[in-house]
Amino acid sequence: MDFDWRFSLADHPGAAMPAFDDSAWQRVDLPHDWSSGGPFSADLGSGNGYAPGGIGWYRKRFTLPAPELRQKLAAVEFDGVYDHAEVWCNGHFAGARPYGYASFECDLTPYLKAQGENVLAVRVDHSRYADSRWYTGSGIYRHVRLRFTDPLGITRWGTFVTTPSVSAESATVRIETTIGNRTELRRTLVLESDILSPAGSVAARVTSPAAIEPGAERTLVQEVSIARPQLWSTRTPVLYRVRNRIRAEGAIADETEVPFGIRSIRFDSGRGFLLNGTPLKIQGVCLHHDAGCLGAAVPAGVWERRLQALKELGVNAIRTSHNPPAPEFLDLCDRLGLLVKDEAFDEFTPPKNKWVSGWNNGVPSRFGYGEVFAEWSLVDMRDLVRRDRNHPSVIMWSIGNEIDYPNDPFSHPVLGKSYRPDNPPAADLVKWGKPLIDAVKQLDSTRPVTAGLASLAMSDAVGLADLLDVVGYNYQESRYDADHQRVPGRVIFGSENNHQFGNWTIVRDQAFVAGQFLWTGIDYLGEARAFPNRANGAGLLDLCGFKKPGAWFRQSLWSERPMAYLCAGGARTRGSRPEEHWNWPPGSQVAVSCYTNCDEVQLTLNGAPIGTKPAAAAEDGVLSWDVPYAPGVLKVLGSVAGKPAAEFELRTAGPASRIVLLPDVHELTAAGRAVCHVEVRVVDAQGVRVPGADPVLTFELTGPAVMLGIGNGDLNNVEDPKALRHKAFQGRALAILQAAGPPGMVVVKVSAPGLDPAVVELPVK
Repeated sequence: MDFDWRFSLADHPGAAMPAFDDSAWQRVDLPHDWSSGGPFSADLGSGNGYAPGGIGWYRKRFTLPAPELRQKLAAVEFDGVYDHAEVWCNGHFAGARPYGYASFECDLTPYLKAQGENVLAVRVDHSRYADSRWYTGSGIYRHVRLRFTDPLGITRWGTFVTTPSVSAESATVRIETTIGNRTELRRTLVLESDILSPAGSVAARVTSPAAIEPGAERTLVQEVSIARPQLWSTRTPVLYRVRNRIRAEGAIADETEVPFGIRSIRFDSGRGFLLNGTPLKIQGVCLHHDAGCLGAAVPAGVWERRLQALKELGVNAIRTSHNPPAPEFLDLCDRLGLLVKDEAFDEFTPPKNKWVSGWNNGVPSRFGYGEVFAEWSLVDMRDLVRRDRNHPSVIMWSIGNEIDYPNDPFSHPVLGKSYRPDNPPAADLVKWGKPLIDAVKQLDSTRPVTAGLASLAMSDAVGLADLLDVVGYNYQESRYDADHQRVPGRVIFGSENNHQFGNWTIVRDQAFVAGQFLWTGIDYLGEARAFPNRANGAGLLDLCGFKKPGAWFRQSLWSERPMAYLCAGGARTRGSRPEEHWNWPPGSQVAVSCYTNCDEVQLTLNGAPIGTKPAAAAEDGVLSWDVPYAPGVLKVLGSVAGKPAAEFELRTAGPASRIVLLPDVHELTAAGRAVCHVEVRVVDAQGVRVPGADPVLTFELTGPAVMLGIGNGDLNNVEDPKALRHKAFQGRALAILQAAGPPGMVVVKVSAPGLDPAVVELPVK
C-alpha cells in the first residue's frame, strides 16, 4: 500500500469522508517524511533539527483485487506514523496510535466494500514539533500493507520461534503458534510446521491437531530437533525459516513463513556476553533512525550501505536509540550478522526536557510521549516484543534510555546538593519500570531486559538496577570495577559511551564488562545547537555515511583486517581536529596521526622516509609524528609479521578542475525500488579531492528514477535536500536515487561553474 497516496500539509475537517475532493493534493509514495525538506528555521525546535511539523492528511483510493477477499478479515498495517495517527476507512473511524515509533494495525473488516472504490484516510498530528530530543520526522514515514486472512488463521505476530538447546551436534527448535477462530463455529484443524534450511529444503516437520472454540484463540507448542545445525553468529549469519500451515476441512486456511536463527545467547556477570557458548565483546554503536538528507523515510538499501560500512569498522552490534526501529532494519541486522539492543522509550512520565533554542540552552518544552506513557507504554512495549522476538539479531530488550537522568524529571536525596525535592520522586522509576519488565518477560523469557542508566547512584538507591537482568551504564565507566566488587552478580556493559581510547580498554581488558555502545555510529539530525546547526556530529560516519577520521581509529581497534590510515592536524596547525588531506600552509609543522592494527608502520613523504614505528609505540592507540610540510604524497605502509599488509596515502590537491561521479551500484532493479548512492567529488586535474571546494552543484536526472535526497555531510547546512541544486562540502556531496517506473536508462549529470561536468548512466532492468 506504499504507492499513489494523496497528501496535504494542512488540517481538513472533512478529509475522512470518501467524497472529499483531494484532486489538488500532492501525489506521494510511502514512506514519506514531510519534515525532511524543510523549510528549516531558527523559530523551530533545535531538538528536532529546526524542522517543521504540523498536521497532515494522507488519502488513498483503492479497489479490492478480488471480490472474494470481502469474505476474509482485513487489516491495514502501519510500520510507523509520526505521530498521533488517526485512521478512517470509507468514513468510519478505524483506530489511532499516539506513539510515532509503534507498529500498529487497524481492523478494516467491517468497512471495506467488495465492489467499487474504497478510501483510506490518515490524519497525522505533529503540530507540537518540539516533542523530542532528536529528529523524528513527520508523516507515514515507514511502510504500509493491507492484509487479508481467513477467519481461522494465525494471529498477527502469532508465531514465536526459540532455540532452547543449541550445540554443534543438534539444536531444539520450539515453535509457539497462536491461532484465532473468528467464526461462530468450533473448528478442528491441523497445524503443519516445516523447518526450512538455509538452502530452502525441509530440514524437519512436525504436525499438531487441535480444536478451537468460536471466538477463541489457542497457542500450540511444537518442538523439533535439527541435526548438525548451521549456527547464526556475527560471522555466519545463517537464517532458517518456519513455514506454518493450517489445514482445516481439507484446505489450507492460512500459511506463514517466519525467518529465525539457531543460536544461543547468555550474559554472565564474570564473563560478559557469550554467543553460542563463546565469549564475544560487544563492539556496538548507537543509531538514530534518520539518514541525513532523507530524514526519517529511509529505504532498506540506504540502511544496508550504512550498516555494511559500520561492519567494515569492526562494529558487531547496534543500539536502536531510543525507539523501535523499522522492521526491515532488523531484517538487515539478521542477514548481516549484527547484534541488536532493541530499545522502546526515551522517557517515562512526566516528559523530559526538549531543548528548543539549542542543546542544553534556553527554556525547554516539556511535552511528548511522556504525556501518554501511562496509558500506552504497556501496549507499545508488548507490541515491540511480539513484533521483534523472532529476530536472532535481537539479544536484549531495553525499556528506556536515561530514564533516571538526574532531575529530568526524577530526583532523589542521593544526588546531594543537586537534589530537587519538588521533582517527581525517583521511586517512580520502579513504579513505571517494573510493569514494563514484567510485560517483556511474559512474552519472551529468552532475552534479558535492560535499560541505559544515566545515574547508577539514583537507580541503585530505589532498586531499579536490581530489577534489570543486564545493567547498562551510560558514561559511567568509572563505576565498573567498584560495582563489580559491590554487586558481583550484576552483568555490566556500556550502554552509551564516548569514543575515548581509555573507555574501550576498560572493556577490552576486563572480562566481566560485556561491551560498549559508542555514541554514535552515524551523525544524526537534531539534538542541535544554535541555528543553523541542524545535526549532531558525534558519529563515526557523517550524515552522508562517509567515514570520518574517528571511524578509521575505531577500525584500528575493532577490525581484524590489517589497515593503516593517516590524518593530519593538531594544535600547531588548524586546531585539534584531525583532517584527511595534505594541503597546509608553506612552512607548517604538521602533526600527523596514524591509526593502524599492523605490527609496524613506515611513514614517507614524497618517497623519503620520515620514520618507522612499532604498534607498541602508540599513545592512546595513535602513532604520531611532527612533519615539516611539503606538497606531494604522504604515505604510510603497514606490515604484519614482517610482510606488507596495508597502505594509505594523502596527496596534495591542486585547484578544483572537474567533477567525478562514483555510484555504488551500476544498475537498478525496477521491481525492487532499488537505490543508488552517487558520491560526487570535486577533484583537481590529477583526480585528487579538493578539501576546501564547496561549489554549488546542479543535478540533472532523466529516466525511470527519482531523486530521494542530496546531502553533503555539513552539520550546518539548511538547504532543501530535495532540490536539485546543492553545495558541496569538503569537496564532496551525495545524491541518493531510487528506481521508479519501467525499465530504461537513468542518466545523472552534475555540473558546477568553472568545473568540467560529469555524467553517469545507470540501466534499470
